[in-house]
Amino acid sequence: MTADTVSERLERAGRGVGVGGRGPAPPRKKPRFGVRGVTLLIFALPSLVLLLLINLYPVIYAGLQSVRNGDLINPGTFIGLQNYVTVLTDPQFWASARFTVIFTIVGVFGSWLVGLGLALLLRTKIPGNPVFKTLLLLPWVVPVVVSATSWNFLVATPQSPLPILAEALGFHNVLFLASPVLAQVTVCIFKVWISFPFMMMMMASALASVDVNVYEAAKMDGATSWQTFRGITMPLIARSTFISWILMTIFCVNDFPTIFLLTQGGPVNATTSLVVLAYTTVFENFQVGPGVAIAFIMTLVLVVISVILYRQIRKADIE
Repeated sequence: MTADTVSERLERAGRGVGVGGRGPAPPRKKPRFGVRGVTLLIFALPSLVLLLLINLYPVIYAGLQSVRNGDLINPGTFIGLQNYVTVLTDPQFWASARFTVIFTIVGVFGSWLVGLGLALLLRTKIPGNPVFKTLLLLPWVVPVVVSATSWNFLVATPQSPLPILAEALGFHNVLFLASPVLAQVTVCIFKVWISFPFMMMMMASALASVDVNVYEAAKMDGATSWQTFRGITMPLIARSTFISWILMTIFCVNDFPTIFLLTQGGPVNATTSLVVLAYTTVFENFQVGPGVAIAFIMTLVLVVISVILYRQIRKADIE
């Protein structure tokens, strides 16, 4: 009996026949959900029930409150979508929505631009790089209460350092938190200040995953720095960029302490975002239904924005 040649063995393998001519191996049986699976399910069941109680029950209860005319004590009677109609026809809601859009756009793209620029800078060899990185993380690490108190000290009164500096430069009566426009600008800059370290870390992680050989090849092909950044860096970090935009959009829309600690929504409701409006509606005006309706409208908008950006992430993965 002659030995099989290599080609014959490969042919046998392609047909599922072993070298010894035994034929194809029997198919593996799919594992059944037996005693082990039931045991694991029993152990996981308390955690699943707890998660449902913590997350699902409040959402259902809030949804019921949004279609009632109750308060913090009495649930009230069913009124359908009247709370949503009341909210959507309120001029204060649209003013808050406009400021929320401005606050979110500035917070997302402002912190992203600053974070990306610093992440690119930290890739270069500069003196004291580790110390510089640590200092840049301080606005994000320090509690927002401390940061808001510090900014209040800097801008809140005419005796604060920044109004005094503005008056020395020839600008009279610059009250950053008393003027509606200046208050909005101050709140947006404050949001960028406390958010750029998060974006910097996200972009630094994305840039670290880019192969250095790609840049070497582009340099050999004669590409300029801007062409390399636009044609190589941005497409390769697109996935992380969209993820950071989704997270920061959620952070900005739901950001209550940044605004409330700095301006309490003033002056004359100029810095009242939707989340601050929902809070004041429920806990100051005791109108639970309209306040919860505002929160549900915010959630719907966030879901739509997240879906749009998630599709961009999938496109970036495909490309």
